[in-house]
Amino acid sequence: MAFRVTVLCENTVPVPGLIGEHGFAAYVETPKATLLFDTGQGFGLIQNSLRLKKDLSKVDKLVLSHGHFDHTGGMLAFLGVRGPCPVVAHSDVLLERFRYMPVGPVEKPVSIGLPWKEAYLTTRGAQFQWVETFEEIAPDVFVTGEVPRRTDFETGDPKFVLRSNGDWTPDPFRDDYSMALKTSRGLVVILGCAHAGLINILDHLTRHTGETRVYAVLGGTHLGFSPLDQLNRTMEALKRFDIQILAVSHCTGQGPIARLSAAFGTHFAFAPVGYVLEVAD
Repeated sequence: MAFRVTVLCENTVPVPGLIGEHGFAAYVETPKATLLFDTGQGFGLIQNSLRLKKDLSKVDKLVLSHGHFDHTGGMLAFLGVRGPCPVVAHSDVLLERFRYMPVGPVEKPVSIGLPWKEAYLTTRGAQFQWVETFEEIAPDVFVTGEVPRRTDFETGDPKFVLRSNGDWTPDPFRDDYSMALKTSRGLVVILGCAHAGLINILDHLTRHTGETRVYAVLGGTHLGFSPLDQLNRTMEALKRFDIQILAVSHCTGQGPIARLSAAFGTHFAFAPVGYVLEVAD
């Protein structure tokens, strides 16, 4: 059986009958497990899964990339179909998160975190499994755990903050997780938003899996919200991984998407709702 990743939630749709939303979710099928990576906001998860014939009731585990509403908002919809289910995540997904956004004439912190309290989710079947380090969660399926920030250029978006002792502090995104599938062609890396930095994530995964080949990268890179220097240096650093398929989406941004497409040519793909990445085992 092949490794197959199907995008269920994303900002854009290529055909009628699917729902686009600001968010991300991917249905991941491996020879020995079926996983859901994120849930989007919750508007399109169920309809898109039905339209794309991906059975949410067969999901063995839900993995959360981080605790933002556009990646966790569909949890209740998912649990309503699946019933009780293990949920792999960092405990920081429960933190109250904010981002500075325009509110009238000024920017103010706006809540963008997980929409529900832990107890509300557990009573509806969420079986949280807190993971803080690199771990194999199913055969040949890995989560990064906390990703060390080793590069000097992946500085991220300073507008993301937490409230601490009555003050606002930068969000360290300790819970920013990515998933890796170890296939015969190399790693398939699935990103939520890559708040930890795309190069940091790839270095972390190749180091821990022992697999230096990165066959494909799919998902959000957050380069659309990052400094121009970060985009330039990320594009240069990506060359050393010899990625065969770079299928970005969600928070990558139209400008960075255009530049990545020009740089990677036939190795580039955009990954809207319904996009399928398949690797023969």
